Amino acid sequence: MADNTNVAADGLVVRPSRPTDGPFLHSLYQSARPDLQWIDGEQEFVRQIVGQQFRAQEQGMGEHYPNAMHYVVEKLGTAIGSLSTDFGANEIRVLYLAFIPQARGQGYGRAVLQGVQKAAQQIRCPVATVVWTNNPHARQHYLALGFCVEERSPTAERLVWYPQG
Repeated sequence: MADNTNVAADGLVVRPSRPTDGPFLHSLYQSARPDLQWIDGEQEFVRQIVGQQFRAQEQGMGEHYPNAMHYVVEKLGTAIGSLSTDFGANEIRVLYLAFIPQARGQGYGRAVLQGVQKAAQQIRCPVATVVWTNNPHARQHYLALGFCVEERSPTAERLVWYPQG
């Protein structure tokens, strides 16, 4: 399993996002939200709703986590994903992690999260995230990386990973 992670991480770079990444990040958000494509309406109306939801997410993160750091994940120089984190007083929060459809299931998310865990291990800090109940795939990945459910609501679960030793 560790060998697969190393293979997946080969050529993987997590870099700070830049203003020029906006179109990629918007497109990525749209691909990560297939539920928004179910909206009954003209294509232009759906496009507007997706844009509105993307801006709402960005604004919400900015208001609730003004010190959040936003990254683009690249594989061999090509943008394939996005990571947003916040280093709070007591934990590192994974606010958003998404990959383009072609990059899903390749181990990139696991490699990125293991990098976050490694950083947290070095400063002896837990890593937390919220996973929506309609995203059991993400939940499964976090649990496989040692995260535990700490809080549960009808719509989401808060998962936390604690550094060892």
